[in-house]
Amino acid sequence: MTQKPDNDLQPIVAVIGAGPAGLYAARQLASEGVRVVLINRDIKPGGLAEYGIYHDKHKMKEGLRKQFRQILENPKIDYLGNLTVGLQSDLHLQDLLDMGFHAILVTVGAQGTKWLGLPGEDLKGVYHAKDLVYHYNRLPPYSTQEFLIGKRVALIGVGNVMLDIAHWTIRELKVDEVIAVARRGPAEVKFSKKEMEIVARNLDLKALDQEIARCAPIMRAVGQDPQAAKDYILSALPKALDPVSDTRFRLEFLASPTRILGDEDGRVCGLEVQDTTLVLENGRTRARKLDTTRVIPADTVVFCIGDRVDESFGLPVEWNEFVKNPQPDYPVDGLSYEAYDPQAGRPIEGVFVAGWSREASSGLVGVARKDGENGAKAVLQYLQAHPGSAAPEQVLDRLEARLQLISRPVIRKDDIKRLEAFECAEAERQGLEYYKCLTNEEMLAAIGLEEVSG
Repeated sequence: MTQKPDNDLQPIVAVIGAGPAGLYAARQLASEGVRVVLINRDIKPGGLAEYGIYHDKHKMKEGLRKQFRQILENPKIDYLGNLTVGLQSDLHLQDLLDMGFHAILVTVGAQGTKWLGLPGEDLKGVYHAKDLVYHYNRLPPYSTQEFLIGKRVALIGVGNVMLDIAHWTIRELKVDEVIAVARRGPAEVKFSKKEMEIVARNLDLKALDQEIARCAPIMRAVGQDPQAAKDYILSALPKALDPVSDTRFRLEFLASPTRILGDEDGRVCGLEVQDTTLVLENGRTRARKLDTTRVIPADTVVFCIGDRVDESFGLPVEWNEFVKNPQPDYPVDGLSYEAYDPQAGRPIEGVFVAGWSREASSGLVGVARKDGENGAKAVLQYLQAHPGSAAPEQVLDRLEARLQLISRPVIRKDDIKRLEAFECAEAERQGLEYYKCLTNEEMLAAIGLEEVSG
């Protein structure tokens, strides 16, 4: 028999991850009377809104920070930063359930990186785009790591992440050449016109004409329009930014990476690709490999092919994602937000996933926001059927007792306010539009805390 919710017992939920999905989910839950503990790996809240959006988009970022500050002002929401959850972390999921949290919503994003498993991926000069994005956005510890970017950079992938790295290498590093490599043809690029506008003036138009001409017969054979594909790529030119470098930017299509070549010093010297063609299968176009290969000269290779969830987090993973209940008990818009154990063949009681933890998306904040809010709605449905037995004060007392055993400082709301005040003052002192601390140690010192050696 389903127990009715006890109106005198306020639900308490742990939301893990304070990016857009987690923050908006916390707001949704709090608006329905739920007490929320927002747990974040980083010191600062914001996730990819803070550390993923291109670093010079100050107006956009500050607009989001303002929204996040308003969310954290809600007295029903507690913030715990600099605190990790996972199998080898400060807390396990089971720890939180044992403390009495009525439900857990996981919104940690896709913290893992997706590789192709190519020979040579361990060479010097091979990187994943996420690490570089974290680096130029000053996320510790990536902010202080050295990345050796050469003069000829090959980017694997043709989405907006590729254009973020092209933006950085073309307009800031001013390398000699950037080559974006795609398995498929010009009609299947994944980037937006707006993002291409940033680097479109560096496009090698003659090389693009040659690529379109080379791909045209293959495209027509599967019903694709070469001219329409070219027009889309060039549609960024009318509003494109003026170039600030002589970098040659070109696109190479119908090329599937097979291995990364290295020199005697163990550094990248080329990217070997296998030629592909396009075929129709069950009404869908896909790339089929041919027998010929060629080498694209490059001294840096960056994988811009998406992300995967972290398998060490503690939830079952299939196809780069946490497993969801295929027949959800609490669906929202027909989607499942319930974590699922495929070996046991049942949902993981009280645990939900949202945002990129549920499904990697376009990376747009609005998409993450909606998915976080929908994840919260699924949790609210669950709480109606499973109100829980522990009072929030009991749960918080158990959590605080556990936090006392953790050597590093745990960040609270007031700490974030002090950090923001410090960075604002430092920006004004240095005459900068925005200042961001480079390391956790610098942030902790600004707050008035310091790491305790364990």
